[in-house]
Amino acid sequence: MKTILLTGGSGFIGKNIQESYLASQYQIDAPSSRELNMADEESVRQYFDSHHPDVVIHAAVKPCHRNAKDFNNLFYTNTRMYFNLERYADRYEKMLVIGSGAIYDSRCYRPKMREEEWTDHIPADEHGFCKYVCEKSIEHSRNIYDLRVFGIFGKYEDYAIRFISNALCKALFDLPITLRQDRKFDYLYVDDLMPILQWFIESSPRHKAYNITPDHSISLHELALMVRQIADKPDLPIQVAQPGMGLEYSGDNQRLREENAGLSFTPIRESVTYLYNWYKERKELLDKQCLLVDK
Repeated sequence: MKTILLTGGSGFIGKNIQESYLASQYQIDAPSSRELNMADEESVRQYFDSHHPDVVIHAAVKPCHRNAKDFNNLFYTNTRMYFNLERYADRYEKMLVIGSGAIYDSRCYRPKMREEEWTDHIPADEHGFCKYVCEKSIEHSRNIYDLRVFGIFGKYEDYAIRFISNALCKALFDLPITLRQDRKFDYLYVDDLMPILQWFIESSPRHKAYNITPDHSISLHELALMVRQIADKPDLPIQVAQPGMGLEYSGDNQRLREENAGLSFTPIRESVTYLYNWYKERKELLDKQCLLVDK
C-alpha cells in the first residue's frame, strides 16, 4: 500500500480525498498545519526526515478568493510551500500539484485552453502568477505533475461564494439565485477527481501538465435553471447583475483523454442533485446569513 502525503487536508478538496475510496487504497497522511507548516523550511525538512511518502498530493493553498481572511503574502506563501516540497523530489516517486486554470491569465481566457498555451501570457493576478512561476519548475522536473483544475464543486466547498453550492443553498431558503454575470465554466464534480488522482498515482504520465476538466462546459444561467428544477421551485427568481457573457473558463482535456482510456464524468445534473440532497439533509447546519450578501 503506497503512502501519500496530502497537504491541505482540511480544505475542500483535501476533505473529499480523505473521505473517498482512495483512503482504502492508500495510506493517507494529512498532517494539520500545526504538525506540518508547509511554508516553513525547517518544518518540511523534519517531516521528510521522519516520513517517507511514496506520493505527495499538494492541495494546500493560501486562498485568495472573495471570502479569504488574509490576502497578505499570497505569492510568497504559496510559492514557498511548493518549493519546500519540490526540493525533496528525490525522496518520493511523484508529486501531484492541484493546479488551476488561472495559469492561462484571466485577461485572456478563451474556450478550451490547451496546456501548451500557458506560456502565451504572464498572468497579472497574484494567484495565476504563482501558478505560472511554479510551472517553470514543474516543466523541467522529473516527477512533478500539474493537474490544472478549472471549476470544481462538491460537499464542503464554501457555499457563501461558490456558485453551485451557493445557488443550491439559496434555493433551500427560497432566496433569489444571483449571478454577477453569466459565464461558461468547466465544472468538475469533486468525486470525479478521485479516479483521476488514482490514475496519476499508478501511471506514468507522458506530460508534466494536464487540464483536469469535463468534456462539456455549462453556463451559470443554465445551472441556475437546473437548480430551480432540482429544488422544484420553478418561480424562484434568478437575478443577473451585469448583462452579456463573461469570458469562458474552460480547458481542453484531450491530453488526459488520450492517456487515460477509462476517464469518465458524472452527468452534471446527477451530481448537482446529489449535492442538493446533501445540503437538504444538513439545512439546519447552514448559516442563512452567509447567503444574504453576495461577496
